[in-house]
Amino acid sequence: MKITVLGAGSWGTTLALVLNDNHHKVNLWTFDDTQADYLLKKHENVEFLPGISLPSEIEIMTDIEKSCQERDMIVAAVPSQFLRSVLQRIAHLDLEHTIICNVAKGIENGSLMTMSEVLLDVLMHERKENLAILSGPSHAEEVSLKIPTMVVSASFKMKTAKMVQEAFMTDYFRVYVNEDIRGVELGGAIKNVIAIAAGLSDGAGFGDNTKAAIMTRGIYEITRLGAKMGAQPITFAGLSGMGDLIVTCMSRHSRNRYVGEEVGKGCSVADVLAGMVMVAEGVPTAKSVHQLAQKHHIEMPMAEEVYRVLFEDKNPRQATLDLMGRDTRGEGAH
Repeated sequence: MKITVLGAGSWGTTLALVLNDNHHKVNLWTFDDTQADYLLKKHENVEFLPGISLPSEIEIMTDIEKSCQERDMIVAAVPSQFLRSVLQRIAHLDLEHTIICNVAKGIENGSLMTMSEVLLDVLMHERKENLAILSGPSHAEEVSLKIPTMVVSASFKMKTAKMVQEAFMTDYFRVYVNEDIRGVELGGAIKNVIAIAAGLSDGAGFGDNTKAAIMTRGIYEITRLGAKMGAQPITFAGLSGMGDLIVTCMSRHSRNRYVGEEVGKGCSVADVLAGMVMVAEGVPTAKSVHQLAQKHHIEMPMAEEVYRVLFEDKNPRQATLDLMGRDTRGEGAH
């Protein structure tokens, strides 16, 4: 297949490597001319994925229109809050027969759209059945080293999900399929907010018991909102739900957990984000989840406390204690 990956961050670069391993003809697009020069000269993404060799077969491009023309699949690997502006640059192209696979995990601020909704909103010639989402517990730092990983491909049409599955499947990167695109999207996006909560707990000096409670109650909050928005609850027990939540809350590679930990130690959100090269999707998504919970009248205390810490300067330790001090109720209650 002829496949273009939009976005040369750590995940976009890693997926280009996976696709190249499967002998696809891969273009890797970056908006940054300087980054493109480095990738071409050093055959390594020094800034985002140091130490991993980039094969010369992967074509580095900065012309987004040229990179996306006559491709079998386009993989959108740009941060969720920038997806719309990137897509607008190729919206006029004839992509009616092109699979568009999004891998960003977020909910757009303002519109409160999931990424598949953004794709359909921008790409005038794109058919709904050609959209796909690839999500699951998958840090680029490990996949690029070919550490065994399992993810899920979701689409409105099973045939499309299976085509994405076949494109990415290797002996170290296993892909399952799912037709619940809404559930897969929401699980991948909202778990980043819960991971920030886990980091806040770490930074505030709490322990494993606290983190386990945050993760367990967090998946319950994700499931309640997801079901209200039309997702299948069982999806959140899978790779794109609980699986992704576990790795994002626990891993040293997790940007969202890192943000929470540093804020929990007393650093300002602005200073933490300014010191990061990569994007922590959970920060803007926390704002979108706050608004979605209000819109759908869903109580999400864990996500709400993260919102208050990030955007209302609430003390992280107090936020955790307030969660512990909520009124007594049964485990199945919200």
